[in-house]
Amino acid sequence: MSEPIGFIGVGRMGGAMVERLLAAGYPVTVCDASDAATGPMLSLGATRAESAVAVASTARIVFASLPTPQIVLDVVRGKSGIRDGQAIRTFVDLSTSGAAAAIAIDESLRERGIHSLDAPVSGGIAGARAGTLALMVSGPRAAFDDVEAILRHLGKVFFVGEKPGLGQTLKLANNLMSQAAIAITAEALAIGVKAGLDPQLMLEVLNVSSGRNTASADKYPKHVLTRRFDFGFSTGLALKDLRLCLVEAEALGVPTALGRAVSELLLATQEKYGADSDCTCVARVIEERAGCVFSTRK
Repeated sequence: MSEPIGFIGVGRMGGAMVERLLAAGYPVTVCDASDAATGPMLSLGATRAESAVAVASTARIVFASLPTPQIVLDVVRGKSGIRDGQAIRTFVDLSTSGAAAAIAIDESLRERGIHSLDAPVSGGIAGARAGTLALMVSGPRAAFDDVEAILRHLGKVFFVGEKPGLGQTLKLANNLMSQAAIAITAEALAIGVKAGLDPQLMLEVLNVSSGRNTASADKYPKHVLTRRFDFGFSTGLALKDLRLCLVEAEALGVPTALGRAVSELLLATQEKYGADSDCTCVARVIEERAGCVFSTRK
């Protein structure tokens, strides 16, 4: 039998990853504040623990997929945190929690002789379900070598360095580009639609031209022009990631005029449609400002 694994945070992303680990034959102990999240995992064969420390007392390797840096920090070093677990030797943070949190987690766990890897993922819920995520991992090389085979069940694994937080920095840079692509594609389509172009035709041309990007190739055809706005990543989380990126950029002395503009657009989207709205709702804000709608001609 494969080695037992602990997993904290089994929402849409975490739950999809746990499903893959269970399918690969790993016994998984899960913990989540939501009974609705843990229920499906238990039906697939996972075991439930009542606290983070309980998970860390049953598994040598513990993963986490959580929404904010503070929640991750609380799970690590708060009351009933994993650092007090009796079995844990390696913690893998799959969340997007930023370099500062990764460094703080590493320092806290090293005091207890526990290795820490930050391993944020990209690819969304679809990638989590299909096992095609990109995982950006940094931390002690020996700890990475120990968990690499497990990570490969989740997607393509990149070891980016031993310095804590490097994986987080790369993920935030990726999300900056991804959200900027959504925003600039909306502005480009608005120009065309206002001039009389069909947005579907525009995308067909753009996607074989130099303007092609992840938003024009995937998000707009599937989630914006269809008016479903259901890519699966919330505006609130997108804004959280952009703000983390801007804070890190400022600390590094990197100017981010474009990033700040995208962050302001996400804030406007959150104020209009709510934090739980889909991040593709940025297009709706641009539509409203431009006085047009990205709908195909009948």
